Amino acid sequence: HDVVIVGAGIAGLRAAIAAAEVSNKIDVAVISKLYPVRSHSVCAQGGTAAVLREGDSYDLHAWDTVKGSDFLADQDVVEFFVRQAPKEMIMLDHWGCPWSRTDDGKINQRPFGGHSFPRACFAADMTGFHEMHTLYGKATAYDNITFYDEWFVTSLILEDNVATGLTTIELKAGEMHAFRAKAIIMATGGYARIYEFTTFSHTSTGDGMAIVYQAGVPLKDMEFIQFHPTGLVPSGILITGGARGEGGYLINAKGERFMKRYAPEKMELAPRDIVSRAETTEIQEGRGLEGPYGPYLALDLRHLGEEKINERLPLIRDVAIKLGGVDPVKEPVPIRPAAHYSMGGIHANIKTETPVPGLYAAGECSCLNVHGANRLGTNSTSDCLVFGAVAGEEAAKHALSSSFRELSHEKILAEERRVFDGILGSEGDERVSVIRDEMRRIMSEKVWIFRKGDELNSALKEIRELKERLENIRVEDKSRPFNTGLVAALQLDFTLDLAEVTIAGALARTEFRGAHSRLDYPKRDDENWLKHTLAYYTRAGPRLEYIPITITKWPPAARAY
Repeated sequence: HDVVIVGAGIAGLRAAIAAAEVSNKIDVAVISKLYPVRSHSVCAQGGTAAVLREGDSYDLHAWDTVKGSDFLADQDVVEFFVRQAPKEMIMLDHWGCPWSRTDDGKINQRPFGGHSFPRACFAADMTGFHEMHTLYGKATAYDNITFYDEWFVTSLILEDNVATGLTTIELKAGEMHAFRAKAIIMATGGYARIYEFTTFSHTSTGDGMAIVYQAGVPLKDMEFIQFHPTGLVPSGILITGGARGEGGYLINAKGERFMKRYAPEKMELAPRDIVSRAETTEIQEGRGLEGPYGPYLALDLRHLGEEKINERLPLIRDVAIKLGGVDPVKEPVPIRPAAHYSMGGIHANIKTETPVPGLYAAGECSCLNVHGANRLGTNSTSDCLVFGAVAGEEAAKHALSSSFRELSHEKILAEERRVFDGILGSEGDERVSVIRDEMRRIMSEKVWIFRKGDELNSALKEIRELKERLENIRVEDKSRPFNTGLVAALQLDFTLDLAEVTIAGALARTEFRGAHSRLDYPKRDDENWLKHTLAYYTRAGPRLEYIPITITKWPPAARAY
């Protein structure tokens, strides 16, 4: 295929459509380990940010994003992003996305954390779900897009440092295949499944990030992981920030709206890093409510009334009743912070190009640096749309001017041996599930919202021990077709690498910025740390380098809400 896209979430599908539109002669493949509309993008709830109204402006959206990022975003990328986002909203509207409407028929927009204008376009509280179905419906209409559903990519093949192909397992048969490509787009999403309590689907294991990292492409700013203030207790399922955008209150055991102590102006609509730290502080200082799953806080929507909850937050009511055992119309919803998003990812530029020719990255697996040290809610789905489109177009143009290269049979056979002899054939006495649970416990205890040098050091040591134990695993199921045990082992290998990079970056960054909250370095340090972290794979662990950020209009300032 000319262009091969890995991942079929919002970014992957948008890239496929954009590539197919460049020329009907371009042959596009989309590889997904799931049926596409099972991708985690369907779990996006609250909205998609775009400037569509009088009173709002590109500069205001850009400033909100830069301030939200704690000044680590690349401002040229942010300025491009805010200008493109409205076009994507209108395009989705034309393709049939059922946006919620105002009384006069315009796309409705709600307030959202960190945004100083209501610019979150929404489809009730199932925005990602509707965007995904719209994009998938559109993508399946093109003759030049082929879907490979339930195929699992295991490695990236480079020849002379140019991306030339991928190795994949067709899960149904359990056989290894190789794809040749002129251009490859990674759109594989995030990796917050390295934590216990997370809003993420079990399939979000950061495969694309780990695959390119193992091939020598750097990962950027991986120490910045967003914790969403409202994960439903006990499952961690997302309760959208839209619940607060619609006027919900966060309350502690005393019944206080405690955000007045932390962000007196924005209250519940402060950026996520600030709200999650506030919640953690409330719990640590003994003002949490006590429950069978440990201390928690409450999201109170009762004052919104049943009619508004059913119109604007129907999914939240459904989820709270079925999975939390509470009806938000009658009682507060139990919540606490949950791992939610990775600001870091595959190092790529404003055109989604990575340092390797022919390799592109878009969506959450990429780091182009729109989000800096903390993403604003609703900027992620816009990011997937805007840069999915850019990646598709850039990859297609690259494919038109390139030719296929021969793939090294040696590399394909070596990968087949690694997967089927090395991992599936391994007869050790370690269990994948045991190591995975250990990793999640370590990350949740020592690399959570508040971080300290000694804890990060011990976490790094423990993760490296787990990587050694991984050499000695045993996959119980030795059959080939649909071997979920083998997939779990491959995903564990990916997540352990990403956990290691996350800790190494966090340990090195001796400051308090955005979602990276070092208690032993309680101040932001622009003099030494106004720069991006790059992590390169070596056998001994990640090698870190740093590159400057881009400032166009907004020099770093104090960040208060």
